[in-house]
Amino acid sequence: MGSIRSVLWIGAANRFLADLVSEAPTFDVVWERDVAQGARLARDGFHAVVLDTEADATLDAVKTLTQATDAPVLVRLAPREAERSGALLDAGAAEVTLRGGSREDRDLLAQVEGLVRARRSKRGAPQPTIIGAGHAMTRALGLVAIAARSRATVLLSGETGTGKEVMARAIHRASPRRDRAFVAVNCAAFPDTLLESELFGHVRGAFTGADRDKVGLFEAADGGTLFLDEVSETSGPFQAKLLRALQEHEVRPVGDPHSRRIDVRVVAASNRDLHREAADRRFREDLYYRLAVFPIRLPPLRERPQDVIPLARHFLTLHGTAEGKPNVELSPEAQRLLLSHAWPGNVRELENEIQRALAMAEPGETLTPQHLSERLGVILDPVETHLQPGDTLRETLARVEAYLIRRALDSHEGRRAATARSLGITREGLHKKMKRLGIE
Repeated sequence: MGSIRSVLWIGAANRFLADLVSEAPTFDVVWERDVAQGARLARDGFHAVVLDTEADATLDAVKTLTQATDAPVLVRLAPREAERSGALLDAGAAEVTLRGGSREDRDLLAQVEGLVRARRSKRGAPQPTIIGAGHAMTRALGLVAIAARSRATVLLSGETGTGKEVMARAIHRASPRRDRAFVAVNCAAFPDTLLESELFGHVRGAFTGADRDKVGLFEAADGGTLFLDEVSETSGPFQAKLLRALQEHEVRPVGDPHSRRIDVRVVAASNRDLHREAADRRFREDLYYRLAVFPIRLPPLRERPQDVIPLARHFLTLHGTAEGKPNVELSPEAQRLLLSHAWPGNVRELENEIQRALAMAEPGETLTPQHLSERLGVILDPVETHLQPGDTLRETLARVEAYLIRRALDSHEGRRAATARSLGITREGLHKKMKRLGIE
């Protein structure tokens, strides 16, 4: 169970209650309407401050709060106020998020928790560290640097957990648009009707429940960058509307007969091969070519093993400091286990593994295999069990291969067809291996 976080919330009571922060089990929340009084309270040592005031007073409020406390200040704005983001970050806000915008309100607690865990300073959020020494990652980082100087639409492709949003933010930070808003939306999180309203906005009365005008995220990101994550999960009809927005540089809010001009740099991302999706007619080909003006592939972690240990050490420092467990290190045995794993969840899975190991460690302790998940030892256990002094590499691999085949045969009660399927080989291939390895 996580520790209790003390949070100071400054803003209107109705929004405070609507966001359910007061009911969060891991937060001890103090609410205050007045900024001046909130600044006095902030000196009492809160973990984080959430500022949700009216736009006109926000900039001065951030300056007042960052002078009063070292706690990270999270600012919430209406989408129409997104252009203020750069100035607020310069004034010392740790993070600026849009109310009902790129993140839904229910994710607010996760945002606050993230700020607390990372111990953001009063001068703003530290930029995510991008670690990559191998050829594939070095090439991707070089393309990111080039893309940042261009106005072209960027398509980031890569498996889940490879850091596509981190790269999108890096492109924005290095671009001439760095002082304007960066707005992110996960396209897979909304059905088509809601996604259209989310991105393009709507006017009052456009549909049942539309009791006021809503500024879409395209307009909220005007002058800045809009990150469309999982764009492959959108439908054909919606893709046609997105294509028009990109081609014409304008959006039409739902229910509005008039279009509105926009100046937005779009970075899209997908964990699917959009080129193949377009070729198979599962994604609009014309939209694919509009998005893939500057394609960048992010390699999975299994293709960059030289980055596993540097990344693990980075996460040990980052989360160890936040958890009050500095100077935790990795033993050689733990490093071998980390290097043996395929990391299907990529960098995100590695980060979660290090956080879990830290939770089990004491301050200053060296992490051993006992601190790591059992699944990481599945491959090394049979290797170490079957090692014989003086064995060649071929002999060692043969021993491990025989172990895995016998284990699969046992789990399938000797049925060779089922065993072959589970191992991903043909029945004939299994028969040849069993004969070569002397397995009856």
